[in-house]
This record gives sequence, C-alpha cells and structure tokens, in this order.
Amino acid sequence: MARTKSGSATLRGSKRARQIAVAVLETLSGELGTTEAAAKLGISLSRYYQLETRALKGLLEAVEPRAKGPQKTPEREIRALRAEKRVLEKELRRHQALLRAAHRSVGLPKAGPKTASSKKRVRVKRGSRGQTVLQTLRRDTDAEEGGADGTQKRHAPVGGDDRGQSAGA
Repeated sequence: MARTKSGSATLRGSKRARQIAVAVLETLSGELGTTEAAAKLGISLSRYYQLETRALKGLLEAVEPRAKGPQKTPEREIRALRAEKRVLEKELRRHQALLRAAHRSVGLPKAGPKTASSKKRVRVKRGSRGQTVLQTLRRDTDAEEGGADGTQKRHAPVGGDDRGQSAGA
C-alpha cells in the first residue's frame, strides 16, 4: 500500500510566498533579525511586520478546530437554493394545474393574466346563454317573417326593463 505524502512535502505556494514564509520562520526561530529578514526580502521593516502578522494570523486560523460535517460554502449554498427553487417551481405548476382543474369542474371561465389594458376595456354585459339563444332564434324568425317591403318586426331587447313604461306609451 502506497503512503500518502504529508507534512512539508505537501506545502504549496508561489516562490515569493515561500521566500516570505522562510524569512518569517527564520526570524521567529531566532536565526535572523527582523531587519536582516526585511533586507533579505527587499522590503521595508514596516512591510515585514505586516507580512509577519498576516502569516501568524493565517497560522492561528489554520490550527483552529474545524466544525464536523460538511462546511457551508457559497457554492454549496447556491446549489441548495437552486434545488429548492426547482422544487418550488414544480409545486407551483402542480398547484396551478389543480386550480385549473377546479375551475373546469365548477364551470368558471379560464383565468388569464391581468394586464393593464384589460382594466381599461369596458365589457358589454352579456345575458345568460339561454338569452343569447333566444335572441338568435328571434332574429332568425324575424328575418323569415319580414314583409315584402323588407321591414322587420322589432322586439324589445332580452333582459330589457320595461317596468317604468306604460302599456300605451
């Protein structure tokens, strides 16, 4: 069975990052002074202290105990949100289909999306289906009964209100 590499053999980084890490470790171990390390790296003493502090913060962060289980990352969160979105869209389509079926079963008209232009239209109030058929039949019979002079009898519109009118008017 092959052994996996561990320790310093697995450390990766750019050449410059390795140089800084070596200088910081040499300074911390007492092999170099801070002024010598800064000169060796070709940077100012204040910049060396900034890099040393950053390196130590990174070291401390790396040795902090890690939470067990999968960690939250932005990529995992995006995948989870997309999966949830797919589930919700599927549920929405299901509910819309159920609503359409319910509308069909009780005889409601097909519901369409409301637009700004549909609010401005004035709808002509139509009578019941029976009234529409009655009007059509009356029109057909009136056309057949039309006199030789081409005049036709006129009926009062279906659904009209003649309560306020007298019989002789």
